[in-house]
Amino acid sequence: MDHRTPVRGAVPRAARTALPLLVLALLAPACSGGVEGKPGASGVRDPYFPKLGNGGYDVSHYAITLDVDPDEQRLRGSVEITARATQDLSSFNLDLAGLTVDSATVEGRPAAVNRAGDELTLRADAKSEDRLRRGETFRVVVRYSGSPKTITDPDGSEEGWLPTDDGAVALGEPTGSMAWFPGNHHPSDKAAYDLTVTVPKGLTAVSNGVLAGPPTTEKGRTTFRWHTAEPMASYLATLAVGRFETKTSTMAGGITVFTAVDPEVAKASARTVARVPEVVAWEAEHFGPYPFSATGAIVDREDDSGYALETQNRPFFPGPPSVGLLVHEMAHQWFGDSVTPKSWRDMWLNEGPATYAEWLWEEEKNGTPAEESFEDAYEDEDNWAFPPADPPSAAAVSDDPVYGRGAMVIHKIREAVDDDEEFFALLKGWTKAYRHGNASTADFTAYVEKETGQDLSGLWKAWLYGRSRPAADG
Repeated sequence: MDHRTPVRGAVPRAARTALPLLVLALLAPACSGGVEGKPGASGVRDPYFPKLGNGGYDVSHYAITLDVDPDEQRLRGSVEITARATQDLSSFNLDLAGLTVDSATVEGRPAAVNRAGDELTLRADAKSEDRLRRGETFRVVVRYSGSPKTITDPDGSEEGWLPTDDGAVALGEPTGSMAWFPGNHHPSDKAAYDLTVTVPKGLTAVSNGVLAGPPTTEKGRTTFRWHTAEPMASYLATLAVGRFETKTSTMAGGITVFTAVDPEVAKASARTVARVPEVVAWEAEHFGPYPFSATGAIVDREDDSGYALETQNRPFFPGPPSVGLLVHEMAHQWFGDSVTPKSWRDMWLNEGPATYAEWLWEEEKNGTPAEESFEDAYEDEDNWAFPPADPPSAAAVSDDPVYGRGAMVIHKIREAVDDDEEFFALLKGWTKAYRHGNASTADFTAYVEKETGQDLSGLWKAWLYGRSRPAADG
């Protein structure tokens, strides 16, 4: 994320709100003839957001349709969710903050809907036998409407639906996406997306992936259709509505480059935004093949939000980005977007490598050795508040140690390998092994030790989990 990118001068981002508890057992179907099973869990027991996400099913695809009224900051929407049951289900949950559920169906049949806070519980028609058996694919359609919420984090930063002067932007890390569509909102459940958005003529709706055909205008309203084929965690989904100058091109490898820049900051952003293909190509040399079919950037006005975020395919920037910030957010396309953390405790696997990408860029492009960047980070007291692999609370998952000390861990691995060719092969192997999947800190440490053939327990103890500052050369 970087959203809270402590890219020199950027503000690290804090974590998001935990969700209220919902007791599902009361909702199990009492009548006979329905699917025998048990309710899906109302959370996946994430160490920092225990009620985020849901159990009992795995989503493969979201088809979201929205009609947005920016003047009133209201929307009407529907989502068709294609999922596979991982257990026999009597009921299951979706995460949704605010908004009004107008109707819901499961496999085309009306579903009973119960709501408690940010949790929706759906129970299929008792007559729909064998619809929610373990291993079976099922489809859910939820229609909803209302004014989407802005969600305030424990540290005071905001996400979810953020109104702007000429529209709105939806940002999701870590809980904000449930402000604009219901779903299984935990990074461990990734899916493909199709998003159809209708807005007033003259405005543009920008999202992830590629445009599935040209926009169409009818009766003063324009519809944009976006398709994201590769798996995406819901916190990386975005929607920006407003006035944008857009450009489309193709870079080497057939990757589509789509940029959208607010006209007020277009001139100040032009030079850095034009370097997107260069940065992507440079990072591919170091981290492996670019993992998606599209790239680019969304640049809004400086006063519309307070942080950048690595939204999949095209990061969001609140004003003209620096080259360092662009390098950081683009590195997340490998570390965070393609290889996504299993839980929010694993955030350093996103931020450490992305911060180290900045150090590498400075080393190769500007002659500042990574060792010098390491020393600067080592001397920064803020980086020693807690171990990067064990933030003390949800409010700290995007604090300085996750970034700066996380990058120090990567540098120490580089020192341990003591061969840059082998070090970059190690990074490429990591992004290949978990491409489009999820990984934990335990997965990472096991991978590094297996590939290097070294016992690095001392490194992990001192730099990844240690609570005191080790010697710089330790």
